[in-house]
Amino acid sequence: MFITIMILATAMMITWLAMLWRVNTDDWISAAYCKVLDNTTASNTLRLKEKAKQERMKRYHGITAFAMKLLQGNSIKKIDKLLKDNQLLRKGNLKHLSVLSMPGYAIQRQFEAIGRGGIHKDIMVKSYELYGKKHASNKAKQLLAKLLSYPLIGVASTLIAGVMLFATGNTTAGVAILGIGTVLTLVLVYAMYDDLSDKVQKRRFAISKQFPNVVSKLALLVTSGMIMDRAWKETAYSRESELYIEMRLTSEELDNLVSPEVAYSNFIARCNTKETSKLASAIMQNLSKGNAEIGRLLKNMAHEAWQERRRTAKRDAENANSKLMIPTMLLFIAILVMLMVPIALNFSGI
Repeated sequence: MFITIMILATAMMITWLAMLWRVNTDDWISAAYCKVLDNTTASNTLRLKEKAKQERMKRYHGITAFAMKLLQGNSIKKIDKLLKDNQLLRKGNLKHLSVLSMPGYAIQRQFEAIGRGGIHKDIMVKSYELYGKKHASNKAKQLLAKLLSYPLIGVASTLIAGVMLFATGNTTAGVAILGIGTVLTLVLVYAMYDDLSDKVQKRRFAISKQFPNVVSKLALLVTSGMIMDRAWKETAYSRESELYIEMRLTSEELDNLVSPEVAYSNFIARCNTKETSKLASAIMQNLSKGNAEIGRLLKNMAHEAWQERRRTAKRDAENANSKLMIPTMLLFIAILVMLMVPIALNFSGI
């Protein structure tokens, strides 16, 4: 049995090393591109947190402000490090790239059924929503490379470690490493794929939540006499959140002379919610009918959106109440025990 496990682990390790040997320049460029994108996203997130922190710090003065500053730390150094890493990557310095996922790029090229299969298509669709058309292909490659490479190196290392512990006589630790280690590696790899789906669902929920405000503002601007393109741009630049950013991209496409049909179709694909699809479709169908027609449609859409928002809030409140039942019952039991134990002790003392 141990010999079979060692043969399997060795085969997996050799496969990983062979694929690493087949990694070409395009693969390194794609990995570097994704690393730059990840660093940029992380630095932008840190900037927003730093801005929010500065706003909070204005409320404090003296020793309190100093203590709050020490507790919250400083994001500037992290941002500078990320920007420095990006500069090095753009100059061709790849020392900050991890080789662990690189064999996955070679596997995608060598085996077209994997590189263009159902999992790749699913990741590609979700990546398009999260990162847009420009970055979707590279980000899909990055995730699929990790899903292919990490199980090979992770499971192989776990099996080798388990067999070595068995050889030294530590049977319990060997079984734990072989069983728990292998399962944990596969679970963590699946969690990376599931995290993409989770991000997409959270993004769709955020867009749906922002939709009533967006369509209400559009309806107000259009019915007041503003043309649709101008109203769209005014709304897009009024806030910093998911739906507004997507509207901004559409506005930029329209400014660059992309046809409205293409621009709004791209908006539908990026948002991928029923509300935004209905909004963009209505705008495309009524481009030639003037503000009066589209104004009425937007008003009705805003009314429906707020009604749906109220229904959703009511459902969420009901779900929250049902979830609170268990901790409430546990608290009731704890209080009951605290009351009954002293009484029982007093009776037993008598």
